[in-house]
Amino acid sequence: MHKGYIVAHLSVHDKEGFKKFQSIAGPIIAEYGGKVLCREPNPEVREGKQLGVAVIIEFESIDYARKFYESEKYQAAKAVRELASDTHLILVEGLQ
Repeated sequence: MHKGYIVAHLSVHDKEGFKKFQSIAGPIIAEYGGKVLCREPNPEVREGKQLGVAVIIEFESIDYARKFYESEKYQAAKAVRELASDTHLILVEGLQ
């Protein structure tokens, strides 16, 4: 089974609100077996626009990533995030 990943690029406009989101989302990520591989506030953008924070989260499979994202708990956290940032987020399946 291939790993699943959430890749997010976020433009944070409310730092306190985003800290609140992080405190809520962290335990939910752990609950679904997720592991934050990187969180970079100033990624080196070679193409496209610099939005801000880049995050990659690894899950055991794409199904786990989907279950996390679609969970009621994460959807509640997402509502907090949406007030604090503009986000580009994708789910991808790993090659191995």
